[in-house]
This record gives sequence, C-alpha cells and structure tokens, in this order.
Amino acid sequence: MLFLLFSLVLIGFIIFLTPAKYQLWLTLLTEIAIMLFSGMLAYRAYSAQETVKIFVSDFNGAEVYLVIDKISSFFIAVVNLIVFMGLIYSKGYLQPYQNKKSKTEFGLHHFSFILLHLSMLFVLTLREGVSFLIAWEVMSVATFFLVIFESEIQSTIKAGIQFIIQMHIAFVFIIVAFLIASITTGEPIGFESLENYFRTQPVFPLFLLFFAGFGIKAGFIPLHTWLPHAHPAAPSHISGIMSGVIIKMGIYGIVRVLTFIHTDLYSIGLFLLIISFISGILGVTLAIVQHDFKKLLAYHSIENIGIIGMGIGVGVIGLAIENPTLAVLGFAGGFLHILNHALFKSLLFFTAGNIYSQTHTRNIEKLGGLIKKMPTTAFFFLLGSVAISGLPPFNGFISEFLIYVGLFKELHTGDLSLSLVLLGGIVGLVLIGGLALYCFTKVFSIIFLGNPRSNKTEHAREVEGSMLFPKYIIGFFIVFIGVLPVFVLKPLAGVVSVFTPDVSALTDIAPSIQGISVSLGVFVLLIAALWFIRKLATKNKTIETGPTWGCAYTGAKPAVHQYTSTSYADYISNLAKYITGNRKHYKPIGKDELFPEPRTFETHTTDIFEDYMVTKPTGKLLQFLEKIAVFQTGNLQHYLLYAIVFMALILLLTISNLL
Repeated sequence: MLFLLFSLVLIGFIIFLTPAKYQLWLTLLTEIAIMLFSGMLAYRAYSAQETVKIFVSDFNGAEVYLVIDKISSFFIAVVNLIVFMGLIYSKGYLQPYQNKKSKTEFGLHHFSFILLHLSMLFVLTLREGVSFLIAWEVMSVATFFLVIFESEIQSTIKAGIQFIIQMHIAFVFIIVAFLIASITTGEPIGFESLENYFRTQPVFPLFLLFFAGFGIKAGFIPLHTWLPHAHPAAPSHISGIMSGVIIKMGIYGIVRVLTFIHTDLYSIGLFLLIISFISGILGVTLAIVQHDFKKLLAYHSIENIGIIGMGIGVGVIGLAIENPTLAVLGFAGGFLHILNHALFKSLLFFTAGNIYSQTHTRNIEKLGGLIKKMPTTAFFFLLGSVAISGLPPFNGFISEFLIYVGLFKELHTGDLSLSLVLLGGIVGLVLIGGLALYCFTKVFSIIFLGNPRSNKTEHAREVEGSMLFPKYIIGFFIVFIGVLPVFVLKPLAGVVSVFTPDVSALTDIAPSIQGISVSLGVFVLLIAALWFIRKLATKNKTIETGPTWGCAYTGAKPAVHQYTSTSYADYISNLAKYITGNRKHYKPIGKDELFPEPRTFETHTTDIFEDYMVTKPTGKLLQFLEKIAVFQTGNLQHYLLYAIVFMALILLLTISNLL
C-alpha cells in the first residue's frame, strides 16, 4: 500500500514537471504497465478454478485483499481495453488544446486519467468496505477533474458540479447499506458481511439501498439526471470512457451484491426487469428528440443500461424459478452487452469527437453532407449505429439475441404471471431496438447525408491517424463478435458459471447463433461484392454529377428541402410529449394578416425526471435561501447578537431540562 501511494505521488510529480507534449507518452507508458499487471492477474484468476486473493495491507483492524474472480476478470478486461483506446484517441483530440491549456492543466488531466484507471481496477477487486469506498470516491473525483477539462466554459463547470454532487449522494446510499449490514451482523464493513445479512434479514430493502447508490452511477431512470450533462461537457475520449466503462462500475456493484443473495430472487429479478424496461424505453425516446449529438448518445447509454439490466433481471428470475436455461441466457446476454456497449458506444463517442473537432458544433441541425469530407468517420459512425441498433451481423445483435432466446424458450413453460413477465421483456426489447434504429437513421442521415445546413462544415476534413486507429481496433471487435460469436460464448460461460454451474444452454445455442451470423455475414459480403463489381464496371466511364432535385425549391435554405432533426423526430416527440416535455414556441398567423410579418419557430424538449427531481426542488431551495438571506446583513453587531441569542436559548433549554 505504501509502495502504491509512493508510486502515485512520484508519477504525479513527474507528470506535472514534464512538458505538455511529452506528458501523454509518460501517461501511455504508465497505462501499459497498469494494463499488463492487471491483465496478468485477471487472466490468472479466470484460468484458475479458485478466486485469486492478494494481500495488500492491514487497514483499520481488517485485512485488505485484492480479490479477483471471473466477474472481476471480465470487467478488468473491458476497462483496460476501452481506457487504452481512449488514451490513444486523446493524442489527436487534445492537439488543438496545446496552445490553449497550460502544462499544469494537461498534467492534472493526465494524472486524473491514471488515477481513474487505477481506482476502477481497485473498485473491481476490493471487498473490504472502507478501502472499497475510498476507491469509489477517488474514481468519482478523478472523473470530475476529467469532465471539467474545459473549465473556462460555464456549462462544463455546472455539469461537473452536478456530477460530483450526485456521485456523493450515491456514495451516501452505498455507505448506509454497508453500515446496516455490518451493524446487524457484527462483522467488519464490506461485501463479506452481506452473505450473513441476506441469509437472516429481509433482502429487498437493503438491495434497494445498494441499487440506489450503484444505480446513480449506472444511470438507470430516474437516477440518470447527471449523465446527459456530463457526457456532452467532457472531452470526447472521456465521454467514450464514461459511457463505455465508468457507468459499468454501477452495474458491477449491483452484480457483486447479487452474488451474495440467495433468497427473494424473484422480486429482485422482477424489479430489475421493470426498472430496466423503463430505462430502455424512456432512454431511447429522450434520445430521439435531442439536437446535441453527444447528449443524444448519452441518453442511448441509459437505453443500453436498460438492456443490460433486463438481461441480468431475466437471469435472476431464472435463478429464482430454478430454470438454468433462462438464468444462463439472461446473464450471458447481459454480460455480453456490457462488453458490446463498451465497444460501440466508445466508437460512437470517438466519431462524435471527430465531428466536433472539425465543425466545432454539437448541433445536428447545423451539419450535413459530411460523408463527402469525412468518409472514414462516416463509415465508423455507421458501423456503430448498426451495432447499437442490434442488427446482424454485428455484436449488438448477439447479446440481444441471447436474451431473446432465453425469453422465448421459457415463454410457454411457466405459469400465466411468469409468461406475462417474459412477454413484457420481449416487447420491451422489440420497442427499444425499433426506436434505436429510428434514432440512428435520423442521426446518420442528417449529419452525413444531404447538403450542409450551415457553414460549420465548410472547413471539415478527415482527422489524423491517431484519432482513427482506435476505431479500427474497436470496429474489428464489433465485427468479430458478430460474425464469430462462438469464440466469445466459451469465455462468457465461465463468467456466467459464477451464478449457475450448469451453462449447457449456452453451448447448446452456439451452433444456431453461429449459423445466423455466418449467413448474414455472407449476405453483407455479397453486397460488398456487388458494389465492387459495379466499381469495376464504371471504372472507365465518365460519371456526371449534379445538384439533387429540390422539387423547385433549390434556391431556398437546406432546411426547406431536407429533413431537419426536429421534423424527423416530430412524430415521436408529439407522441411522447409528456415524457420529452416538447414545447413549441411561435406566433400563429392571423386570419386577417394578408402580409405576415417575419416569424420564428422553435421547439424545446426537457427531461421531466430532471425537472421534477432536480430543477424544481433546487429552485424552491434557492427561493427559500433567498428569503432567509435577510439575516445575512454584513453588520458585525447583528452577528454578535445572533451568537448571544443562541447561547441564551441553550441556557434556557438547559435550565428547563429540555436539553
């Protein structure tokens, strides 16, 4: 422990002294060392039949160990991959800030990056309560400093403060839950005390406390309100890491608590399924109406957390009814979607960073036609869009297909109430997938197709290689998992075996999944072959190009003869107006107004959960504080009078035996 603390101080000292242009390389070397060491331990733990325990130190009378099982190994692998890809991407993304930020600011950013990675690894491996909570807190603080990198922007600071406040609220829920378990059992605070507590005490109330704490980090609705603000505010490589792995720390916490629960599983599984269903549907609905493409991707993180939660909920229900097929396929789909979402969401945030770096806007309405200027970025954005929509032959399809198969296979075997629950899960996945496809059709077409809607795209060009290289790596994994899922199902079975030793359902379904993926992969190759043949056939022919037919409106602005983000999402926006808070602001044309004066038309959407749980309560609190501010006169005599009155009151209560 002392060696670790000394190493951190030394690394931080060296980073802050190093010139800004070399700080990234020092951070890269440190990250490679962390990845190799943690990856070696994770592989050892996964390959071993028993959990690996490494003694760290004695802390507050308790022995602290790094405890690595198959679940920890899985999360460590995902964290290492996405963090490393984000660091490589940051080389090109941070280049324009070299003349804007000082060496100290860059040093703080890179040191926070290392601290974030280490803290996530400790969260995944510590079981002793105090050390776990310290790692959890360090993770939140490090993320805060990474989010506010552009601290000169007021909205960025506001988003960072909102993030850190809600992370501390989550911290309170978690520590209260640990304390209840520790006091009740008489054991030291930590995960190990949960085993005896859940064996003898009511399970659901304490699980709800843990879910509230870890659910805020994960972004389940209605605990999500920090997420749509922090993701757009953070630099794009941090946004990719936040969505890819940081919010998964909340999922890890929930999963870790579930490993100690053996009773009341049906009610917990049903709760997870319902709250995840709501998160998935509302998350994608709120994403559809966004104009800020990073905020849109943030809401899609909530949607995919919903899909992960549905898979885990289905797995827990399978354990409750002692149905190994439902349990295995539910957990397998949920865990695989953790990896899949980390891949395609980091890819989408990195491509969003490409767009922002070239256009300096996140407003979809001001973009268009970028496929001609940024073809590689467009290709990877399309790949990520298809994958996140759950379409074959890419990775998102495989994880959702596992959950689908589990639900369908057991739909007819249970009683009526269970069948209705499983049917609700199927309907939820169908709706989420359809709405996601609708949303990304809008986003891709408006950003990359058609004509530019403003001069923001005028100087856009393809980004440098360091910002493209991570996308090739991530894209490879997306295609590999989608086309050859059997190579992923076997290691996935080891993770699922932590919950149920019988994983035969996963091996039984492998051939059918492989057949579907290969068939669709061949279909994609056939389309590519036809495109290549067409390319050869037209190689020596002159192809004339001209303006797109504009239906006699070619002289008007692009918004007149092209879909806008608002018009594309208008149907969903109106259908779900009570959820999206859709408001239209315009002045109607009067019947007698023969020559209408110039007018504007604006639409605004809000998050109703944020309105009623954050904005309005804090507004009322500020109003109350303004009212009692009359006591803050700035007059020293008044402050002395307050102290005298307070002491007199204490004396009076003491004499009256009321204190």
